[in-house]
Amino acid sequence: MKKYKIQNEPFIVPTNDGKLIEEHFGLASTAESKFSVAHMVAPPGWSEPHQTPNFDEVTIMIKGKKQIEIDSETVIIEAGQTILIKAGAKIRYSNPFTENADYWSICIPAFSIDDGNREE
Repeated sequence: MKKYKIQNEPFIVPTNDGKLIEEHFGLASTAESKFSVAHMVAPPGWSEPHQTPNFDEVTIMIKGKKQIEIDSETVIIEAGQTILIKAGAKIRYSNPFTENADYWSICIPAFSIDDGNREE
């Protein structure tokens, strides 16, 4: 058994909001439960509902900016910056800016829709 995996075909998560999500490692792509790694591109005007995840999440911004409401604070991260948001924080991600937000997300343990605790 190999001790590595090169990912050439990430799982494209179906969305209906214009956001591209390519999961390279995680529950949907490789059945990995300890962590997930995904590349994402959020178009201008995109946003998600509030959520209170049961996982830590690191975001690594590649291009553009992303706005994050964390509990009652609004934070903007830009290309070249990273942020760690701990499990249990109430968050809301959005891109109210004029260019795509291109970033990588790492979740520990792996992202799951149930553990995201999204509000509807």
